[in-house]
Amino acid sequence: MSTTLPTISISIVSHLQGHLLKALLDDLKKCCNTYPLEILITLNLSEGIPFNARDYPFPVRVHANWYSMGFSANHNKAFKRSSGQLFCVMNPDIRINEEVFAALLACLQDETVGVAAPIVVGPNGAMEDSARRFPTPLRILCKAIGGCRGSNYAAKDETVFPDWVAGMFMLFRREVFEKMGGFDERYFLYYEDVDLCARLRLRGYKVALSPAVKVVHYAHRSSHRDLKYFKLHLASMLRFFITPPYWKVCWRRLTKRSS
Repeated sequence: MSTTLPTISISIVSHLQGHLLKALLDDLKKCCNTYPLEILITLNLSEGIPFNARDYPFPVRVHANWYSMGFSANHNKAFKRSSGQLFCVMNPDIRINEEVFAALLACLQDETVGVAAPIVVGPNGAMEDSARRFPTPLRILCKAIGGCRGSNYAAKDETVFPDWVAGMFMLFRREVFEKMGGFDERYFLYYEDVDLCARLRLRGYKVALSPAVKVVHYAHRSSHRDLKYFKLHLASMLRFFITPPYWKVCWRRLTKRSS
C-alpha cells in the first residue's frame, strides 16, 4: 500500500489583507510541514504582497483578479487551478498554532464525511459559532434581538457532526468538491458554506467538526458594521430560504421527527 502523503491545495482569497496572508503563510510553514502543500492565493482587489513566494518550502501561486468576484467564484476558480488530492478553503484572518491536517484527514478517512473542519476560537480563546444548525427565520430573529448566541454544538472528545461549518476553514476530498460542483456562485458572499453543506447532507455525506485541533479566527464581522455587507448578508440569507436544498433539508428533518 502506498504511503505517499496527499497534496493539500489551500485556497486563500485576499481583500487588501497582505499582512494577514504573510502571517498565515508563516504559520503554515512553521506548523504544517508534514503534508505537501500547494497554496493558491487570489487577490480579489489590486494590492501588493509583503512576502516573497520563494521563501516558503511549498509552492505559492498568486492570481490577481481583473475585477472583484464573490467568495464562491474565487474558490471555485482556485479549485480548477489546483492539483492536490485535497482542497482546503481558508480565510486569510485564520492563525494556526499547531499541526491541523492530520486530525482532519482522519475524519475524511470515513468516506461518508464530505467536509471536515477544526474548532474555531477567537483571539480570547472562546469557541466561535463556526459549527451550527441550519438557520431558520425564527432562529435568525432570535439572534437579531440578542438571543441564540454562541455555538450550537459543544466541543467534545469525539468528532461532532453539525448541520454545517463556516467557510473560514473547510477541507474536502477533491472528488467530493468536484462532484458537488463546488460552491454555488449565485451566492456572492455569505451562506455559500451553508448551501454547500446542505447539498452535501442531501447527497448522504456528513459534515465533521474535529475537536482534536483548533485554529484562531481574527474576525472582522463586516456585516455587523457596514450597510453594504449587511445587505449582502440579508440577500444571501433570503436566497437560501427560497432554494430547494433548504426546503429539502427541512422536509427531511420534519419527516424524521414524525416517523
